[in-house]
Amino acid sequence: MAQSTLEDDELFDEASDEMREDVEEALEEARDALPDADDILDAESDNVIGVLNSLKTELDAGDAEDALREAKKWFGIGRKAEVFDEEFVDEAEEELEELEEALNAIAEAGESATELTDSLASLKSLL
Repeated sequence: MAQSTLEDDELFDEASDEMREDVEEALEEARDALPDADDILDAESDNVIGVLNSLKTELDAGDAEDALREAKKWFGIGRKAEVFDEEFVDEAEEELEELEEALNAIAEAGESATELTDSLASLKSLL
């Protein structure tokens, strides 16, 4: 019976380590998938509508949302199973919050750019 418990503990520790790695990898993937600030600010075009369209393109969060979802999923499972130490939980929660905030800001900026593009296009046709 003692041998079985030792193997179970080792397997649990191994699974915990893999889960933590999954969370860390997904967080890194989400960070890497965020748009580059310089690309957002360096939009070029002959007119304002072109700049706004370029901006909307650059504000695509790409795979960041999917990666953040993966990180949250594995973090939630690991946290519920109490496999992470408190330091990792605190750091991961902070990073998850920062990434979610960045993604929300990107989405809001994209919506604003879309609304402004539509407004300017309508204004142009009226004038």
